[in-house]
Amino acid sequence: MARKNPKILNFVAWLTGVIVALAVGFGMVGGTLTLPTWLGGDIVAMVAGWIVVLTTALGVVLAILKQ
Repeated sequence: MARKNPKILNFVAWLTGVIVALAVGFGMVGGTLTLPTWLGGDIVAMVAGWIVVLTTALGVVLAILKQ
């Protein structure tokens, strides 16, 4: 049975998370993904999208600096 490299698997999982987070964040910023009006509508979605984008970018930079 072949041994699996957990570092590669961890990297793939991390990269997938980054890509999904950025896709959702930019979708919220661009207006593709919105919230119902009773939850705040477009403005709250845009603010949340920017928070997601910025924290994801910060996480990527910190992960690169850690390596």
